[in-house]
Amino acid sequence: MSLGVLNNIAAIYAQNNLNNTQASLQTTLQQLSSGSRINSGADDAAGLSVSDGLNANIAALSQSSQNATDGIGLLQTADGALSQVTSLLDRATTLATEAANGTLNGSQVSSANQEYQNILSEIGNIGSTTNFNGNSVFSNQATTVFVSDGTSNGSAVFSEVTGTLSASNVGETEPTGAVGPALATTAVAPTGTVAGTLTFAAPANSTDTLSGSFSISMGGGTAVSLTVKAGSTMTDAVSQLNTQLGAAGSTLTAAVTGGKVVISTAATAPTTDTLAITSGALHDTPSTAPTLMAAPTIVAPTATVGGTATFAALPAGGTISGTLAVQVAGGSSIISTITTGTSLSDAVSQLNAQYSQDGSGLTASQGTGANAGQLVITGAAGVANVLTTTGTSLVSTPGSATTPGAGVDFTAAGVSTLTADTAQNVLTSVTNAIAGVAYQRGVIGADINELTAASNVASAESTNLTSAQSAIDSTDYGQATSNLAKYQVLSQTGISALAQANTVQQEVLKLLQ
Repeated sequence: MSLGVLNNIAAIYAQNNLNNTQASLQTTLQQLSSGSRINSGADDAAGLSVSDGLNANIAALSQSSQNATDGIGLLQTADGALSQVTSLLDRATTLATEAANGTLNGSQVSSANQEYQNILSEIGNIGSTTNFNGNSVFSNQATTVFVSDGTSNGSAVFSEVTGTLSASNVGETEPTGAVGPALATTAVAPTGTVAGTLTFAAPANSTDTLSGSFSISMGGGTAVSLTVKAGSTMTDAVSQLNTQLGAAGSTLTAAVTGGKVVISTAATAPTTDTLAITSGALHDTPSTAPTLMAAPTIVAPTATVGGTATFAALPAGGTISGTLAVQVAGGSSIISTITTGTSLSDAVSQLNAQYSQDGSGLTASQGTGANAGQLVITGAAGVANVLTTTGTSLVSTPGSATTPGAGVDFTAAGVSTLTADTAQNVLTSVTNAIAGVAYQRGVIGADINELTAASNVASAESTNLTSAQSAIDSTDYGQATSNLAKYQVLSQTGISALAQANTVQQEVLKLLQ
């Protein structure tokens, strides 16, 4: 190798290697001090993307578990209040039974009535003063519990309703929602060998419930009064009807046939025994449960017409809420949050106000004509401006449940006051009320179990994702400490080698002596 002084190649090599060693040493020290293997995109771009995605899922699941826990707290508050109501009603049963006993004098019955009035008053107080997080528990409004892993496909909505509670409706605290139209009926007379039938029209939707009171007669005879309590499924309604028909000594039976409620005579009934509704009706009650909206229909833009994202139409009088994320041509997502109970027109106004400020070129509008009730997001014209809605989790909610159940009215039929004469009526009313409260506590208990399961699933999934994220992002201290020792030694040897390389060219001076 020839000798020269213009370039010290050995020193350049030594300097480059020392720089690489120092960079690796810095990275290792950062990993050891932060506990994270990935501290910048340069460390592991793919790993960073996966880790950040998992962190988003974990955050959503952790909050979802808390959401479910809050929902459980609301339901447990309602259940605790109803438990106390049951205790009060048990005491009312004792008082009514006592007052019915002819051995009591007027003063003693009056004392029993005074305590009975206090019980009614306390039930009303429980209904009006029971609160959770500042909101009335027995307001007969649906409480939406949202559980999600951060994606629209991994989201679920639970609707919890605790109903209303007062002395006049304590026997039926579940709501009916907005009561729908009466179901039409079709009667077929018996033939003597084939049963006659009275068939109610099918509900508009499979998720609807039934309610109502009506009287039915056979061949113009004495009518039987029947009641289907609020919030009943078709199966529940048939069970209630059969119980009441049996108690009335009727030979009629109810069943679900082809998605319809059918009341039938005996097969041997005379041909004159045609069934007919003499008063009242069975109503179709629209479902009020919020539902997660499906992904929108995307239409690609052209050079002159903007692309669109169109969501399914809301039910009449419905509201929209949740998160809308719109991405234009692969750019950053534009996130909008729509609060619970927002009408479609208000949502459109809110979105347009946001879009006008962010310069995204997006516009929101409502569908018209056959497309009425649809939310439409439109982008700017241009073949590159394709819309996507990844991360959207919008919820549509039909009209809120506002109509309480029929209940047991303690003020009806002269039973607002407990006397020896009304004691039997009071006893019947209180017994029905106890059954109604027990039913509602069962509904609440089932909802608690459902939310508990949802919370447990969210917690378990969050734990598993945390483990996966940790495996990607956490520093392996065994490996990192080994690297630290290696780079510290290489740093020292690199500095020594650079010093030696810098002295090599000084040997040329000896040739000039």
